[in-house]
Amino acid sequence: MTSANLSFRQCSVSDLDTLVKISKDTFVAAFEQDNDPTDFREYINKAFSRERLERELQNPDSLFHFVFEDNSLVGYFKVNLGTAQTDVHDEKAMELERIYVLGVHQGKQIGAQMLQYIIQLAVEQKMEYLWLGVWEHNPKAIRFYQRHGFQKFGEHPYYIGTDEQTDWLLRLEV
Repeated sequence: MTSANLSFRQCSVSDLDTLVKISKDTFVAAFEQDNDPTDFREYINKAFSRERLERELQNPDSLFHFVFEDNSLVGYFKVNLGTAQTDVHDEKAMELERIYVLGVHQGKQIGAQMLQYIIQLAVEQKMEYLWLGVWEHNPKAIRFYQRHGFQKFGEHPYYIGTDEQTDWLLRLEV
């Protein structure tokens, strides 16, 4: 495994088309095979619609970042502060809602470098902890977060269409 030389850039509304594409592409690659096709299609069309992502981009408490290796887009992440958080709603916390690396770039420690960058963002924002939800049936992701010091502190329901699934809530003191 090689360590990539990455750069990060906060997204703006002018990045909307690229954000819609990478959001759909990475989510489909990660989860389509494990979900009902009708529920999954409904979820994708709603969660990653241009309108919804544009609203999220315009929310000052939701921050999207593109991740580049050289000049190639290799992934993205989204963090939420304050009232933009989906569950915990703690002013001293930052939620990592999405973190994805394009399939062709996986295995190069990009996710680990992204996570270190996100932790630094949380420190700069004077947060006490970083938290996230991860699907209970995603053992690879759970191991990744646990290797980086995250610990389970709860669970919450997560819906893909009408399919109720369970996310583990994990947190890391920063």
